[in-house]
Amino acid sequence: MESFLTSIGKFMKLIPDHRPKDLESIIRPKCQVIYFPIRFPDVSRFMPKHKTTHLWKMLSLQGNSSVAPSLALPFQQEQGSSENSLESAETESGPCDAAQQENPGSPFMQEAHLKTCNLSDNLSCRHGENKQNLSDVLSGVDDQQRPLHIVWPHRWEHDKDPESFFKVLMHLKDLGLNFHVSVLGETFTDVPDIFSESKKALGSSVLHWGYLPSKDDYFHVLCTADVVISTAKHEFFGVAMLEAVYCGCYPLCPKDLVYPEIFPAEYLYSTPEQLSKRLQKFCKRPDIVRKHLYKGEMTPFSWAALHGKFRSLLTTEPREDL
Repeated sequence: MESFLTSIGKFMKLIPDHRPKDLESIIRPKCQVIYFPIRFPDVSRFMPKHKTTHLWKMLSLQGNSSVAPSLALPFQQEQGSSENSLESAETESGPCDAAQQENPGSPFMQEAHLKTCNLSDNLSCRHGENKQNLSDVLSGVDDQQRPLHIVWPHRWEHDKDPESFFKVLMHLKDLGLNFHVSVLGETFTDVPDIFSESKKALGSSVLHWGYLPSKDDYFHVLCTADVVISTAKHEFFGVAMLEAVYCGCYPLCPKDLVYPEIFPAEYLYSTPEQLSKRLQKFCKRPDIVRKHLYKGEMTPFSWAALHGKFRSLLTTEPREDL
């Protein structure tokens, strides 16, 4: 809004004829920004153990805070008072068995256990392109040993700059760094060649490749990922980035477009080289992002917080002086 309002004067100077005066001061009282409202779903059944503290915080966005303590407290007792004592995402018996053993008497956990098992089976059967099953990635490996999981959940078009994203990933491979990647998002008529070329080059680093029509499958991938990347050259809001952050991903976004308005400075980068350096660090120490709790705000973007503003705006009679 500020960039629009402060640019009015410069724009009007380009008009050769009638130039209304003081347009900014006239228009400003009529302006407000109401963010696109996101319905954040209950993803508790998909969350790995190391994201439990994050989950407890996020559940309040959709009115489920009452179930959060029953899920979070057993895990917090295991973790102890120090972040350095965070343990692996799942036990060696696998995520489904582990979820059942953690709190077998809780109906909430039993339901989560069943849904997670069923979803894991569906993913492994439905998507033959997956190099590894997500449950296999999560089970039996601690936070330091399990490779960093990077997700890119955007439209497969040039304005999202996939070329820069894959260039950074190939540099990581050239450095001999270990990571996994899931490339999600819709495709349209013209798919940039870089996607097929990069899939072949990335080889066994690929966990998932392509659009997921099922929302459950989509949010499951986001919940198992560690870092979400945007390389966009054109972005008005960025729903996919916020959905990924809601699912516990560490965001890395350009210091440009709408992102500085939404994300704190530590999650922004100015150049592809800066992005590469951040990812190099995370590849070497993936436990850093797995222990991290997002420092920004999510509530302002939730439907629960915004529906009242939309209803008020659409039902209020306009003032005569505006």
